Amino acid sequence: MRLTPIALSVALAFATMASAGHGQRPDDQIEPRSIALMEQGEALLAAGKYDAATDMLETALVVDPRNRGAYIGLARVAQAQKLPGKAIGLYAEALKIEPNDVNALAGQGEALVQRGAVDRARANLEKVKQACKQACPQATSLAAAIAKGPPAETLAAQRPEPAPKASN
Repeated sequence: MRLTPIALSVALAFATMASAGHGQRPDDQIEPRSIALMEQGEALLAAGKYDAATDMLETALVVDPRNRGAYIGLARVAQAQKLPGKAIGLYAEALKIEPNDVNALAGQGEALVQRGAVDRARANLEKVKQACKQACPQATSLAAAIAKGPPAETLAAQRPEPAPKASN
């Protein structure tokens, strides 16, 4: 009689521990429905249907928030819409999941160049080179983007306005 509450507590603890791990997937296993939605979103992006691509990629993230490919796809949509700040943040979300993802690092570097932050893009290029260990297309495309430099409208926006001339 005295041991019944203790036995029930121990049994409850074991039942809880056993069910906590049951049904969870490893981090590297993405829900197949999320992958299918991501692929549909990428096809819509390639077709230039940005709003539909965004909807599909966001749905992929709802199905499985660990799908870093969907974050990268959303970042590419943002870059295509000339929203580099948003793209940088989305690439950062993908890098939280896998810090050495060369596609996310290179994409973020290109968005940084588009934003005018060339020095930060060079830091990403170094990370890409370290992750690749050999020549890879991501490093080549990021190096080309850095060499090309930011778009003219970004440079014009960063220049200070000339001071108005004083009239006598």
